Amino acid sequence: MEQGLNLVVTAVVAGSIVVWGMVSGRLQRWNISAPMFFVLAGWVLTNGPTGVAEVRLDSAGVRDVTELALALVLFGDAAQVRARDLRRDAGPPIRLLLIGLPLTMALGTLVAKWVLPDLSWWVCAVVGIAVAPTDAALGAAIVEDERVPERVRRILNVESGLNDGIATPFVKVALVAAVAGTAFETGSETGALRELLIGAAGGALIGLVGGWLLVRARASGWGTPAAHALAVAGVAVGAFAALDEMGGNGFIAAFVAGLAYGAVTRAAPDAALHFTHQMGGLLSMLVWFIFGAVMLPVLQYAGWREAVFAVLALTVVRMVPVALALVGAGFDRFTVAVMGWFGPRGLASVVFALLAVDALPSADTLRVVAAITATVLGSVVLHGASAAPVSSRYGSTDGA
Repeated sequence: MEQGLNLVVTAVVAGSIVVWGMVSGRLQRWNISAPMFFVLAGWVLTNGPTGVAEVRLDSAGVRDVTELALALVLFGDAAQVRARDLRRDAGPPIRLLLIGLPLTMALGTLVAKWVLPDLSWWVCAVVGIAVAPTDAALGAAIVEDERVPERVRRILNVESGLNDGIATPFVKVALVAAVAGTAFETGSETGALRELLIGAAGGALIGLVGGWLLVRARASGWGTPAAHALAVAGVAVGAFAALDEMGGNGFIAAFVAGLAYGAVTRAAPDAALHFTHQMGGLLSMLVWFIFGAVMLPVLQYAGWREAVFAVLALTVVRMVPVALALVGAGFDRFTVAVMGWFGPRGLASVVFALLAVDALPSADTLRVVAAITATVLGSVVLHGASAAPVSSRYGSTDGA
């Protein structure tokens, strides 16, 4: 492995996973989630006098692991969405994606410029867009809690699955503009739409063909269950990697491939999908460890302005656009508040922060990463701690 993800780091992460496996039940009863645990472990075990390993923020391996984890999570969550239910109730997710997300990105940019006035508008756009998409993995405590009405869980799952892919080209446009001074000379807007279309079309094709082939192979008895589980993960990784290499949006490709795969295999319950979930979960633990190791230390360069931005990004910047997007959708106030609050920021925002490290001048990088890190850390703690109480409260209502 390259420097930054060496064998020492691997051993430390493995030990942390073992410890989590031993104490997770007790910690979760105290509303301490897996992301909380691994962020703390990453920070403690790689920094200061307790540090026993070293991870570098600018390591390409860090970004590769983060992107792969996000792709697996997106595929796995999408594969469980029932296409029939999605078609029947497509209105709310479309509202959140086509109204709520653009409003969130725009409002986040304005707030970033207000709180961080020394940064250029385009750099503020990077910050505002980077913290706009929600995280399916970090929101699992809500999405997987059966006390929350299935309709609400499905809407949040679809939104989180698609919004990071939609936000990706906008982040890239803002990064190009921040470096070049303007985005309109680069053709990035057309390129962004092309990325989305190529990713969606290619992901759908891979998911449909891969799912059909695996169903046929399983029916004929050609493959073993263990090999079938590996093949499902191969479809997920293949969709992401192939479409990203072809100039498409790899995250959109992974999510749409999951939708297509789930539609093809719906007639035959797919236990093999559980392995892909486990892989995504395992890589997510590694990502949160890396976040604690390389991004939390950047907070030493943050001040009250970054803290204020994080608070506003997790509240007003998310909740107001969601409320506006859902006007007339038939939800009560409590349901709208729950969907507005549970917009956790996680893997996608970490990926975007790492893209900023690669693209922006060093003078802006620390401020951008600090603002994004403060927001993600706040989300890990606040959404992780509030998931169980809110689910309990929600389960006692019939708001959706």
